Amino acid sequence: QVQLVESGGGLVQAGDSLRLACAASGSNRYAMGWFRQAPGKEREFVAAIGWWSGSIRNYADSVKGRFTISRDSAKNTVYLQMNSLEPEDTAVYYCAAGREVAARPIEYDYWGQGTQVTVSS
Repeated sequence: QVQLVESGGGLVQAGDSLRLACAASGSNRYAMGWFRQAPGKEREFVAAIGWWSGSIRNYADSVKGRFTISRDSAKNTVYLQMNSLEPEDTAVYYCAAGREVAARPIEYDYWGQGTQVTVSS
């Protein structure tokens, strides 16, 4: 079993930055992903990282060059650094743990409760 707790969300203005954190309990040998869901929309992939050092990283096209995913294995924590935020980034952000780096929510076994990110224009 893995429990995930997100933190770091908030209300910011367009162009600002935020760093989300996802603290995991249990094994750290999981690929980790960030997803987001805006009201009335489906949950969408944001970024993912493998569990080993020098992990591969994947990003959604909409966040490439603005968001960076990283992990601190010693702290069993995954981060999502979000720069140059846009109003379109407004959503509830979820972290998830799965067996491999993937972009589909169904590929992940464990989910956090989510943290709200609101970007005002």
